[in-house]
Parts: sequence; structure tokens; C-alpha cells
Amino acid sequence: MNMTKIQIERTDMREEADHEITGRTRIYGILADPIYHVKTPQVMAGVFRHHGLDAVLIPFQVKPEGLATLVQGLSAMENFGGFIATVPHKPAMLEICDEITGEARHIGAVNCVRREADGRMIGTMLDGIGFVVALKDVTGYDPAGKAAYIAGAGGAACAIAFALADAGVSRLTIANRSLDKAEALVARLKKIHPSLELSTDARSVGEHNLVVNGTSLGMKPEDTHPLDFSRLSPDQVVADAIMDPLMTPLLSAADARGCRIQRGLPMLQCQIELMARHMGAIA
Repeated sequence: MNMTKIQIERTDMREEADHEITGRTRIYGILADPIYHVKTPQVMAGVFRHHGLDAVLIPFQVKPEGLATLVQGLSAMENFGGFIATVPHKPAMLEICDEITGEARHIGAVNCVRREADGRMIGTMLDGIGFVVALKDVTGYDPAGKAAYIAGAGGAACAIAFALADAGVSRLTIANRSLDKAEALVARLKKIHPSLELSTDARSVGEHNLVVNGTSLGMKPEDTHPLDFSRLSPDQVVADAIMDPLMTPLLSAADARGCRIQRGLPMLQCQIELMARHMGAIA
């Protein structure tokens, strides 16, 4: 997939500060709780500049109980083009959107929403595509034929699981604190990929070529570990979906053990233009 790679640099952020917001500026958003960790406004600003657009992406912090109310309000904004949804709002967007794509329905989560001219909200899921493209193009690792372990069964983990299955992994383990959620994801994967070897054995970290954290564990210093770091070995590739901090506890532990690592930010950078296209910012 040929995609523009947007790099976050200090000069980019200075240029964004010089962008004059007027009554003609098209508004987009990112919805999260908390919001401090998001990198999307800076990265999307690079896309807007690259295409010469008078547009800006604004961070919205909203609690889960206020999500539907906010989306209803945004649907009434004539100069609003759409938004990106991140932790913890991706699964809830399935019921809030007026329409969702097949990818979002299979995965069970939405991370990008377009506002139509009539106010309808159309959701899709692009996290998994971004993760696999980053794995191939940035890390230089092809998951086809490999065994992959994913910690988590929420929105990001589901998207990554389906994308890795589509990319041809030979075996996939879904490890989650709530076993019923892991088993539910395995059941959904089995329907689409009936020949894929699937497991929910959280103790089998060391038996996989690729290890992925698809949870939010690692964003805060007091978080518990998403998996058993002691089971990591130098021949593994270890990836984290978290973007802030850049080096999560998992990535630091993996790096110390000699593993090849993939940070969370490339996942965003490799899907950012797809997000802009879905929201109608670029053709």
C-alpha cells in the first residue's frame, strides 16, 4: 500500500501554530478519555498542510456517559467533517453511528467517523490496517506464516487481530484478563478465518514470533503489565499500540532483551491519510 508517511517534527508544530482559524476552516475532531496522550492532531495537521487544506483537528475529552450526547451535537455542526475515536470509545461507537462498514462490524469497534451533509455519522475501523502496514513498511517484518500473540480483546486489539489474520499469520493467540471476551473474539475470527489456528492461552507468550500489546496498559506508571515480560526472547518482534509514552514498559523490557520493537506512533502514521479520506477531507 502506497501511503504518505507524516513525521512529527518541531517545525510541523510551529507551522500548525501559524495556521489561522477562520469562519471557513473545516473542523474535525478526536474523541478520547483521557486526551493528553493523543498525537493525532499533530499528525493530521501534516496531512492537511500537504494537501493545502484549510482544516484543523481538535481534541475532545469526553467521558463514556457523555459520548452519545457529544456525537449528537457534532452531527448538527454544518462545518464539522468527522472525527477519530480512540480509547475507550471505539466499541461504543458501533451503537452511536448511523451506519458502519463491514470491517467495523466484524471487528466490533469504530475508530473513524464521517459526518455526511445531512448529519448522519458513518463509522469504519482502520487501526488494524495501520498496524500491519507499519509492521511491514516501518519495522520491515512480514507477519505472513508467523505465530502472533495479542494482549487484549478491546477495539484496537480486535482490529489488529483481524488485520493479522488477513495478512496470513499461521497462529493467533488472544490473551485477555476477561476470558469470555477473548473467547468471543476468537469465535468472531473463526467465522471469517475458519482454518486459522486460534488460542486464548495467556501463558504462551514465549511460543510466538510476534507479541503485541493491544490494551491501554502502559499509558500510566501505575498500570499493571499487559503480559509476562519475563517470557520475552531476543528472536521475537514486540509491538505496542500505545503512542504515549513512546517507550512503554513493554517496549523497554523487550528492547532490553534484544527484541526488535515497533512503537505505537507508526500505526497512526500509516493510517492517517486513510482516516482523512474516510472523513472526506481529501478525495
